[in-house]
Amino acid sequence: MIYRSLQRVLPAFLRRYLLHFEFAAEQAVRDFAGSLPTGARVLDAGAGEGIYRHHFTRQRYLGLDLGIGDSNWNYRHLDVIGDLAALPFPDGAFDACLNIVTLEHVREPVRVLREIARALAPGGRLLLVVPQDWEVHQAPHDYFRYTRFGCAWLLDQAGFESVEIRPVGGYFRLLSRRLLNGLQFFPGILFPLAALFLAPPALAAPWFDRLDRRRDFTLGYLCTAYKRS
Repeated sequence: MIYRSLQRVLPAFLRRYLLHFEFAAEQAVRDFAGSLPTGARVLDAGAGEGIYRHHFTRQRYLGLDLGIGDSNWNYRHLDVIGDLAALPFPDGAFDACLNIVTLEHVREPVRVLREIARALAPGGRLLLVVPQDWEVHQAPHDYFRYTRFGCAWLLDQAGFESVEIRPVGGYFRLLSRRLLNGLQFFPGILFPLAALFLAPPALAAPWFDRLDRRRDFTLGYLCTAYKRS
């Protein structure tokens, strides 16, 4: 993935500028962890390689994943290998849950969110991050994309309330991302030439993102919600 390569080589300020979605998700997780009390029971549902574990040193963090999404990932540090559609936990086992760019990889998103709600205590909090405009990834385990209205409906059906849904960037950040996508089609000696044409508009586009006030063109959404009491 070109994004992983960029994350390794770009300085921090450019990662924040060009990889805005990843930065926003990381910041949302950091803020989520900071708002939870010491000792809170936290489920990372779809933890992957557990990249968010370090944010929850004050809490009782547990990372669960089925471990099949990406053959190049290291799943050895998961706490539990398990199915999000059939969580191996009793009702109300957790105070909070995060599900970060994972819901597109499950075949039954309502069922998964209902399982998360079941595993949360009444009033338990959920941080959900989902893609809207995104390329196919972790094939063949890639099934859905979500609008803000789809997110609201799914969360309501699963038993959540006080839902807040925020788009991550608008049209111009999406355009910047798609221009960076284009670099992957120019291997070898063609890459510098492609970068000469694609990199300048990719760098410039995010400056204009404030013009898209509706944010109907967006990479995805940050959603927070509470389990109904």
